[in-house]
Amino acid sequence: MFHQDATHLSKMDSEIFGLIDNERKRQEEGLELIASENYASPAVMAAQGSLLTNKYAEGYPQKRYYGGCEFVDEVEELARTRLKKLFNAEYANVQPHSGAQANMAAYFAVLKPGDKVMGMSLNEGGHLTHGSPVNFSGQMYNVRSYCLDPVTERIDYNQMEDMVKHERPRLIVAGASAYPRIIDFMTMKEIANKVGAILMVDMAHIAGLVATGLHPSPVGIADIVTSTTHKTLRGPRGGIIIASPAGEWEKKLNSSVFPGVQGGPLEHVIAAKAVAFKEALDPSFKEYQKQVLANAQMMSKTLMAEGIQLASQGTDNHLMLVKTDSVNMSGKEAQAILETVAITCNKNMVPGDKRSPFVTSGIRLGTPAITTRGFKENHVKDITLWIAKALKNPKDATLLKDIKNKVVNLCKEFPVYPIR
Repeated sequence: MFHQDATHLSKMDSEIFGLIDNERKRQEEGLELIASENYASPAVMAAQGSLLTNKYAEGYPQKRYYGGCEFVDEVEELARTRLKKLFNAEYANVQPHSGAQANMAAYFAVLKPGDKVMGMSLNEGGHLTHGSPVNFSGQMYNVRSYCLDPVTERIDYNQMEDMVKHERPRLIVAGASAYPRIIDFMTMKEIANKVGAILMVDMAHIAGLVATGLHPSPVGIADIVTSTTHKTLRGPRGGIIIASPAGEWEKKLNSSVFPGVQGGPLEHVIAAKAVAFKEALDPSFKEYQKQVLANAQMMSKTLMAEGIQLASQGTDNHLMLVKTDSVNMSGKEAQAILETVAITCNKNMVPGDKRSPFVTSGIRLGTPAITTRGFKENHVKDITLWIAKALKNPKDATLLKDIKNKVVNLCKEFPVYPIR
């Protein structure tokens, strides 16, 4: 590949090289359980680190504002073709730099400032861009949030329908960043239709499961679907917008991405997206996603068997929310304890949380990254028992040291990027 290698970087900028190497060691020597993180393949990283980073290409294939775009045009078209095949979509835009910008572009395409938007409450599993008051979505639009049933801790679609009929939003957003259950997109579309609302699905977390048929697909149901390309999809960090049928929004979506919210697309990242889509089209990717789900089931069942409570008492997908009050600590404390044993997760609010987002009453755990690493159910059971012991014995320094040694030794058995 035509990208600068590590040896050149070490000579050119030893400080950055050293920091990257420290991060490499952190990834290799610890377990990654953040549900929104994964490990991109060497092929994806090679494409992202290629000389395509040098090319400016404002506009779209065959409609650029710069010359010399004949090859990046082919790259972008290939990415779009693979993406449409992966999700059985008629329309695809691969230019959004992130999931947040994909959502922004979608909003700008169908809404006016002040329009009413309904998304899942951030405190109960939604995302910043679904209407949080600290985000552009909450500042530009009139937001009403739907919440979970306080008993089941799942979406109550009857309650949602009543709220939609009362509020009559212009746009309903489905999808979440911390919801461990299957989302019923068809029911949400039926609810949206009753008030003439647009349904947009942000499937960032579950895109890999959707691509392999292991979660119901919103494509062909929702008016617009957005996603990231990392997380369960295991590609580079980036965003996408798809729809099927292409419908009335195609031109508006394209112009909303460029020139609406972005300038020149990152063609090196788009090339990496194309590689990731090709990987996801391979039959082995479905087997990987099946293992992600099997590992999540093992983790959730083992945690509950250890007396550790989970939101909604389990999971249907790749993630789960641990209620840390069940081990007498905050989410912030639990995250810190697990870091001492080389297990990375993130503190997270749980349904009905009384603590602040900076403290929380839970942690979010996910299995995509450890599954990419090669772990099966037996490994996940051991890991989960280590988690339970650490959370139940946070002051036992000897035990914590022993758990960390076990974690490091397991990681050595399953390197993220084996040296060849």
